[in-house]
Amino acid sequence: MHYICVEIGHLLTHQSLTPLKSTIELENMKFYAYHGCYREEQTVGNQFTVSVGLETNSCNAVVTDNLKDALNYQQAYEIVKKEMAKPSHLLEHLAGRILDALFREFELLESAWVKVSKMNPPMGGKMDCVSVTLSKNRRDA
Repeated sequence: MHYICVEIGHLLTHQSLTPLKSTIELENMKFYAYHGCYREEQTVGNQFTVSVGLETNSCNAVVTDNLKDALNYQQAYEIVKKEMAKPSHLLEHLAGRILDALFREFELLESAWVKVSKMNPPMGGKMDCVSVTLSKNRRDA
């Protein structure tokens, strides 16, 4: 059953209508990690930033003000941190692992995107970063 939250005076309640969607974004999380195809990247490492967007129905959390009814973004950070600690050759593989882990952990998660950026990549030219962004919907899985 889907809900939309309705305010009655100062009391929040819910009615069976449409979902109250929210996107929780964890932006520019910073990690030092060992991802890449080149030996130097795997031994010396590099700086990375990761951003994620997590879409969920937040009606119950809005009504109850209880963490058990919400998508816990501290847990989401810990999932990203854990995946960043496992070396990958490709940013695509890393981003896919992060998405899969988030969907495994959070039943409330309806869709998500993840952007992984390698800062100052060893490409023979000057640039801030190279990034890969992947997205996934639970209904498409």
